[in-house]
Amino acid sequence: MHVFCYFSNDNIYIISMVQSYVVYLGRNSHTSKPSTLGNDRMTESYYDLLGSCLKSKEKAKEAIFYSYTSHINGFAATLEDDEVDQLSNRPEVVSVFPNEVNQLHTTRSWEFLGLERNGQIPADSIWLKARFGEDVIIGNLDTGVWPESESFDDKGMGPIPTRWKGYCETNDGVKCNRKLIGARYFNKGYEAALGRPLDSSNNTARDTNGHGTHTLSTAGGRFVSGANFLGSAYGTAKGGSPNARVASYKVCWTGCYDADILAAFDAAIQDGVDILSISLGRALAIPYFRYGIAIGSFQAVMNGILVVCSAGNSGFLGFGTTSNVAPWVLTVAASTIDREFPSNVVLGNNKELKGTSFNTNNMSDTKYYPIVYSVDAKAANASAQLAQTCYPESLDPKKVRGKIVYCPGGMIPNVEKSLVVAQAGGVGMILADQFADRSSTSQGFFVPTSLVSAIDGHSILSYIYSTKSPVAYISGSTENGKVVAPVMASFSSTGPNNITPEILKPDITAPGVYILAAYTKAPRRLSRLIDRRPLSFNIISGTSMSCPHVSGIAGLLKTMHPDWSPAAIKSAIMTTARTSSTARQPIADASAAEATPFNYGSGHLRPNRAMDPGLVYDLTTTDYLNFLCSIGYNATQMSIFIEEPYACPPKNISLLNFNYPSITVPNLSGNVTLTRTLKNVGTPGLYTVRVKKPDGILVKVEPESLKFSKLNEEKTFKVMLKAKDNWFDSSYMFGGLTWSDGVHDVRSPIVVGVNPTLN
Repeated sequence: MHVFCYFSNDNIYIISMVQSYVVYLGRNSHTSKPSTLGNDRMTESYYDLLGSCLKSKEKAKEAIFYSYTSHINGFAATLEDDEVDQLSNRPEVVSVFPNEVNQLHTTRSWEFLGLERNGQIPADSIWLKARFGEDVIIGNLDTGVWPESESFDDKGMGPIPTRWKGYCETNDGVKCNRKLIGARYFNKGYEAALGRPLDSSNNTARDTNGHGTHTLSTAGGRFVSGANFLGSAYGTAKGGSPNARVASYKVCWTGCYDADILAAFDAAIQDGVDILSISLGRALAIPYFRYGIAIGSFQAVMNGILVVCSAGNSGFLGFGTTSNVAPWVLTVAASTIDREFPSNVVLGNNKELKGTSFNTNNMSDTKYYPIVYSVDAKAANASAQLAQTCYPESLDPKKVRGKIVYCPGGMIPNVEKSLVVAQAGGVGMILADQFADRSSTSQGFFVPTSLVSAIDGHSILSYIYSTKSPVAYISGSTENGKVVAPVMASFSSTGPNNITPEILKPDITAPGVYILAAYTKAPRRLSRLIDRRPLSFNIISGTSMSCPHVSGIAGLLKTMHPDWSPAAIKSAIMTTARTSSTARQPIADASAAEATPFNYGSGHLRPNRAMDPGLVYDLTTTDYLNFLCSIGYNATQMSIFIEEPYACPPKNISLLNFNYPSITVPNLSGNVTLTRTLKNVGTPGLYTVRVKKPDGILVKVEPESLKFSKLNEEKTFKVMLKAKDNWFDSSYMFGGLTWSDGVHDVRSPIVVGVNPTLN
């Protein structure tokens, strides 16, 4: 940015601010095929357009430093604020956005998803095609929003879309703008659960937890250069739809109550959101008619709003743990990206032990520090048990000052342990996992920290007690592109679907491990201590983080295809997913075993493919109502989802024939035939089918080819499944079915559970 000013006596007068912008004109501002004008004529037309605003074609030539004339129709130029406003109001201009994509290292997940490359945005990126999600409205039900975050800055954005009917509740200094167009809170359900009136501090849409700010900015935050978390993951933060308008609905306090969730759904539908992002849910699935998110999301989908939900973080409990399993929502699992934060321990005997952490770069690699076991540094009035876990006030500053403290996990949050070490004067902490079969997650520690395995922790403890003067140092960094990804997160909840096993859940996986995004600057209570660091950004893991990645991409698809139904957007995301890693091997789970559709659904999100899926599996409100009929809902239960009485079909439709983008037969006995219907949303073409048969299953598809002659044309096909004779394996088997025209690959996973006693 350049600031022009002049000096007069003792005063400095700022007269204008100049910043670089990208001006995008869209495919049809000149002709349906811009390149037919020729590069020179295209460039001249850009000079004419900008010159009409600057009142000088020569000034326009000086201002424009890139002319995009091949695949992108637009230019990049240095402009003043009033010139940006003038350009934005021109009918041929689709969008004007700041040129902030200039970092070599970004917050990584969007580059991993293919939206950018080496800090630059390639011509085939969905970001450009979808105008960065311009004017789509993404709502977020969560813990609120920190409105002052740079991720919600509205500089350069045009007027709020006239269809928006929402508003901003301004208690507690909350202010909205042209980016953050709504901020509301819902706490009456929370108050009722407490059984006493809430004090006025709860009447705010402001986020004091951080979770809501993180998820909302991941879905729709703007470009923010120089973002980092305590020096880690330095780069440019941004959301999936950086030019979207966003709205926050605060429904979570000490918990997230169904009454508040339903009130927020009702408000969001009335306000006019296009996408709803829901990073919350139960620990395990419950019936749809008893579940606020299932009920509220049904109403949203009826009104054309796609609802994206997190799968849950109960993966450690085993299979069948996904909580948001309704077929009308898009359910997202969590997996890694190709970034890691190594923070290794080097002992005085030159043995190096691998660990992870953030905030480790400020410990010199060349200087060793004394290392002490926390038990041996206990305060006089503390027990050995408390000191072992680095409990508040359990360490003696005289024994800790200037040293690295070895501390096992457990009892209190790991971040709080690091604060205890810092308060006692420690310079670092080695934190050993509590259990050999489980690993902890890196967090924002107060001192340089290495989080090591339980086994390596024992090695370090052995070194401490076998050495007269034990020393160590911690070496940390941020590394991109050096690890195989995606790998399924150990915490990510899994299938099968415990409510309706004929519907595969989760639907998709997306980045959800070590995600950098905006955060609250409010003090945060740990257990006994308070974290008062004002964090503009934070790195968090969870399906809560993967969910808004998909919400952001859904926003881009809604911008590109405003006429698509929620089911069509969902299908495009699912059928274009991939099931291989960067090593071109099948996606693995956290134990390095091959993952299955119960882990990742249809696969890993591929945004650039989703914008042109070729074919989609579409569904309507009637299809969802018939689904409820098929699972046996009576008139009372149906009335929860639809106000008017609904007449179910005389004969219930088989759940196997529900037009879902994935195919699941949970209890195959003998053979079964099911149907699916595809809709053409691309160019005319002839599609042929390829089948990857599940082990022990015979698969036949009829017909084997489908010819589409026009847009929105629908074709139906049948899939026949039969267990091979003498097949006695009772576990689930996995395969796939792909329709291809040579350009588009429309893929569906096939999941079959065999009942061997009936075969």
